[in-house]
Amino acid sequence: MPLNYNDKLLKTALILSFITIGYNFIEGGVSIFFGLTDNTLALLGFGIDSFVEVVSGLGIAHMVLRMKYSSVESRDEFEKFALKITGICFYILTFGLVTGSILNLIQNVKPDTTFPGFVIAIISISSMYILMKYKLRVGKALNSDAIIADANCTRTCFNLSIILLASSLIYMFAKIVYIDLIGSLGIAFLSFREGQEAFEKAKNESVSCGCEHD
Repeated sequence: MPLNYNDKLLKTALILSFITIGYNFIEGGVSIFFGLTDNTLALLGFGIDSFVEVVSGLGIAHMVLRMKYSSVESRDEFEKFALKITGICFYILTFGLVTGSILNLIQNVKPDTTFPGFVIAIISISSMYILMKYKLRVGKALNSDAIIADANCTRTCFNLSIILLASSLIYMFAKIVYIDLIGSLGIAFLSFREGQEAFEKAKNESVSCGCEHD
C-alpha cells in the first residue's frame, strides 16, 4: 500500500531524528577526546552538549514514531522524562563549564591547539544547517510544533558551532590566552538557556500536530 503524503513526511522526520542522534553521538565522542587531549574547554563543553542533544533527540524520535500511528496532542511520560533529563544535564554542563573556566583561569591553563575544534565546528555548521532547514520544511508541512521546535533546537546547535569556530579561529591566529575560556562561557550560556527550554517543554504537555491518519 503506497504511503500518503503525511506518512512520507513523518518517515522523513524520523530519518532526520535518527541522523541527528547518530551525528551528535559521533561528534560528542570526537569533541570530548580532542577537548581533553588538547586542553580545550570550549571543545570539551561542545562535545558534552552533543551527548545531551542525543537524549533530547531520543525524545523527539519517540514522538515522531507515535505520530505515525495516532494523533499526538500531548507528550507522554517518556518524552517528559527525556526533557527533564535533558534540562538537568544542560544545567550540570553550565555549572561545569563556568567552574572549569574559573579553574583554568586561576591555573593559567591554555589549549595546546584549537585546530580540531576548527575542523569539528566547520563540519557541524554545515551539518546542522542542512538538518535545520529540512526539519523546518517537514515541520511546517505537517503543521507540527514539535518538529519545528526540534528544528529550533538544531538552530541552537548551529549557534554553538559558530561560537566554537570563532574561539578556535581566534586562538589559532591570535593566540589570545583567554579566548577559549570566553568560548566555553558562551557555550555555557546557551546550554543554560537550552536547559530552561527543556523544563518549560516538560511542563507544557500540549503538542500541536496537524497530522491526520486514515
